[in-house]
Amino acid sequence: MALVGAIDQGTTSTRFMVFDHAGQVVAMAQRPHIQYFPQPGWVEQDALEILGNTLAVVEEALAGGGLTAADLVAVGITNQRETTVLWDRATGRPVHNAIVWQDTRTDGIVERLAGGAGPDRFRATTGLPLATYFSGPKLSWLLDEVPGLRERAEAGELCAGTIDSWLLWNLTGGTAGGRHATDVTNASRTLLMDLQTLDWSPALMAEMGIPASMLPEIVPSIGRLGTGTGPLACVPISGILGDQQAALFGQGCHLAGEAKNTYGTGCFLLMNTGFEQVASTSGLLTTVACQVEGEPPTYALEGSVAMAGATVQWLRDQMGLIDEAAEVEALASTVDDNGDVYLVPAFSGLFAPRWRSDARGVIVGLTRFADRGHIARAALESTAFQVAEVLDAMRADSGVAFSELRVDGGMVANDLLMQFQADLLDVEVVRPVVAETTALGAAYAAGLAEGFWSDLDDIDANWREGRRWVPGMPSAERERLTARWGEAVERTLGWA
Repeated sequence: MALVGAIDQGTTSTRFMVFDHAGQVVAMAQRPHIQYFPQPGWVEQDALEILGNTLAVVEEALAGGGLTAADLVAVGITNQRETTVLWDRATGRPVHNAIVWQDTRTDGIVERLAGGAGPDRFRATTGLPLATYFSGPKLSWLLDEVPGLRERAEAGELCAGTIDSWLLWNLTGGTAGGRHATDVTNASRTLLMDLQTLDWSPALMAEMGIPASMLPEIVPSIGRLGTGTGPLACVPISGILGDQQAALFGQGCHLAGEAKNTYGTGCFLLMNTGFEQVASTSGLLTTVACQVEGEPPTYALEGSVAMAGATVQWLRDQMGLIDEAAEVEALASTVDDNGDVYLVPAFSGLFAPRWRSDARGVIVGLTRFADRGHIARAALESTAFQVAEVLDAMRADSGVAFSELRVDGGMVANDLLMQFQADLLDVEVVRPVVAETTALGAAYAAGLAEGFWSDLDDIDANWREGRRWVPGMPSAERERLTARWGEAVERTLGWA
């Protein structure tokens, strides 16, 4: 049997999915991992737990599908992007918990790097503003704050990377010759890669005090990276894409002007800009979309929202308003509207298009009339409001007038949210039959590298529309709600 596998290592869980040539799911297994919050604003994960879960879900999915590694033509990796791991080259053990992309502990480093030039100091080189979101400052923090790590790094004893590098190194042998590499999409999220050369910038490494010896080799997204070991013995590992670039690829957005939005832990709106790097003046990121081995890269504009599904998790885990994330839609549906209640989930500051690390979360508009349903509805609507801000910025930067938006991720099962999103954007929202396009994109990348799919047209033929939401909100109501959201956001600023 000829199939392709994808490791989808996300912020809250790890999955292994197996797809056939038509892009249909043949087998799947998933495991969550623990989130650690050692201090306010700090978010950590155990990289060894993530590795263990990865190996386990590969075995579980293959066994559950009656498959073996020999049935796989190739495997691709997709991952939470900016989450940063530092490990011992000789033992293979992490020297600290992974620092997650949502973590804000590097705000002092970011402020120092910005200096008098401001947050856009390195934008011309990296396509990114200076923000706690990205990996480079996280590495700098580890080397500066954890005793002994800087000396060990300078002695060549440590490896650094995002989660894709950690998994690739371990899956291709680890201490017995594992490959230490990352692809261009993940590297473009570090604040250390030069978008022109697609290589680490000596100037930026020097600014952040990061030795070159600890960084992975930067390679194309699509092309053979190594051969698997353990449960993936002898299987080519032939593609790596950061999770949002993987979703863009899996949605078939291969041409300039095509866009998708992923509703996961955060929300990520990406628009393919082809071979052109579009510099944002509206608070978006310029990032690498993909690179096929032997070809020039394609680029994307991206708007990143830190809290989407994570807001629902907060309602469940910290507030106890629901027992399961899926219950939020029913609770929100117990009220007809938000009752003038707005929840701005600036728990990690505000990402695109505002980039305010000083913001913190608020709930405003509370009266005795407000109940659990209003808060649940405000939580869901907060995701749609944030996406609308990003889409407005993307329209301004690109000049593209969107007629529809392709959507994917766990939250697109929420009909109330998707209808409100269409209403707020005044754009049709379209969900594909296979909504988990992140894993599918990684599978497509690996399968394309090994000739399982012959070209992009072969992949695009698999895309099928699952559901479409058509806007129906009067423009005056849309403008009123958007204005009130803006007032709520103003109340989050300057808190930290």
